[in-house]
Amino acid sequence: MRGDVYYSLFFFSFLSIISVSIGRHTSNWAVLVDTSRFWFNYRHISNVLSIYRSIKRLGIPDSRIILMVADDASCNARNPRPATIFNSPYNRVNLYGEEIEIDYRGYEVTVENFIRVLTGRLPPSTPTSKRLNTDEHSNVLIYMTGHGGNGFLKFQDDNELSNSELADAIEQMWQKRRYHELLFVVDTCQAESMGKLFYSPNVVAIGSSAVGEESLSLN
Repeated sequence: MRGDVYYSLFFFSFLSIISVSIGRHTSNWAVLVDTSRFWFNYRHISNVLSIYRSIKRLGIPDSRIILMVADDASCNARNPRPATIFNSPYNRVNLYGEEIEIDYRGYEVTVENFIRVLTGRLPPSTPTSKRLNTDEHSNVLIYMTGHGGNGFLKFQDDNELSNSELADAIEQMWQKRRYHELLFVVDTCQAESMGKLFYSPNVVAIGSSAVGEESLSLN
């Protein structure tokens, strides 16, 4: 992630999408996904937890946040400070605090589950905490971070989400009246490509890199 500039752009866009619709929407929701796993992808869990912490401070409660992470870094044997996650060597705020609520962890973080969360096509036994219970008056943030390429995003080196699958899922959301306005933010290599095929109304997409460009990181 490209530091303060990227975060500033993100939050300006997020606050704008909320304020423009004031009076026409009733709730704000978020789906936050770290598509990686393993210790060497520590930066991705710190990315998603940074966003998680920030939107909670902006007033979105855990009941309206779907957090999907492998959750294998905080207590990894190589972590010198167990049960902690930081996003900078200079910022000593532990992002992995007592109030974190993970909804999908480990091998639950799959392309299938992600699509099901967006479209609402979940088994009847799925608890409320794992559901995106939005409607046509909800503004939705989707934030994703991980490894990707031109037109795809890897899920735990096991599967890939294509930009066409993502575009179709968002269109299903629109057809099923599951959002009013949607902000899609993706932090990966060639991130711009993930929003290239969007065709649904009221969607804004932001990527950390252009097509053909790598997304730089601190570790």
